[in-house]
Amino acid sequence: MKIKLDEVIKGIGREADVFCGDVGTCLAKNCDAIFISEDLAEHVRDCAKVPVVVITNFMDKKEIVEKTAEFFSNQEETNRGV
Repeated sequence: MKIKLDEVIKGIGREADVFCGDVGTCLAKNCDAIFISEDLAEHVRDCAKVPVVVITNFMDKKEIVEKTAEFFSNQEETNRGV
């Protein structure tokens, strides 16, 4: 999962520090977003203080690209106050 996200983020011309951890770690770690599998999302969605990006199939690069690009686009809009 980390390798795929690193590859996609670089491919869309962005930079990010990506880490991989368990549910408890992702909730405790200071981060800008949580990219998580669909089956684990229910465990973090209500507790997370950052956006939770649910990836249905981490083998589907197209889905990862689309959801990652959407996340960065939403971040830009938020930062601009849109």
